[in-house]
Amino acid sequence: MDNLQDRPLGNPLDHSGQVVLVTGGTKGIGRIIASRYAGAGATVVVCGRKPPEDPVGDFVACDVRDPDQVDTLVDEVVARHGRLDVAINNAGGSPYVDSATASPRFTESIIRLNLLAPIFVSQAAYRVMKDQDRGGVILNIASVSGTRPTPGTAAYGAAKAGVLNLTDTLAVEWAPKVRVNAVVAGIIATETAEQNYGDQATIDRMAATVPLGRLGTPEDVADTCLYLSSPLASYVSGAALVVDGGG
Repeated sequence: MDNLQDRPLGNPLDHSGQVVLVTGGTKGIGRIIASRYAGAGATVVVCGRKPPEDPVGDFVACDVRDPDQVDTLVDEVVARHGRLDVAINNAGGSPYVDSATASPRFTESIIRLNLLAPIFVSQAAYRVMKDQDRGGVILNIASVSGTRPTPGTAAYGAAKAGVLNLTDTLAVEWAPKVRVNAVVAGIIATETAEQNYGDQATIDRMAATVPLGRLGTPEDVADTCLYLSSPLASYVSGAALVVDGGG
């Protein structure tokens, strides 16, 4: 049995020699996650529909809503780097839309991005990880929107609730070779915070309601990912770690 106490840890957050895939890793929270892993020594691959001007790590074009493209993405990661140790389902999001008038096409697109895409990526990653000596780790970037009412983003909230159930289910099905966990993010201040939440005064009022006195940062999410994929979390699977500053 693998006993954490019997292993020389050194720096337990060092991911040298590991290959990490971050979906939606070209901007926002995903880019910071990719940067954190690169700084921890990992070989990082990011994907998105369009190549960024200055990608962190290797870039592979992929629309994660398309299962065929996802299979090609993971095949390309293995072809370039020989393995896949950590897959982070970060791609997602939704604009504000009134639930009564949201079109079927819009609703389907939001659920496909926020729930079906993590399923597709997880399946493709598992097919590689299950045969590796060290197995692998899958992390789903979830949201507090999946645990409470989310007026204006009903489809998004429902999809994120599904991601939490998906995390639990895959953690059971794919143990012991693959650990699966979720990071349940609260309100995170990204470069588009004012676009999403209003002017700076509104953002400051929101921050004042958080017990820790500030909004979350992409670094808060990234550091939680580093922990969950490290030896420090070797007995953590099926967990939903809430990162919301206390509520």
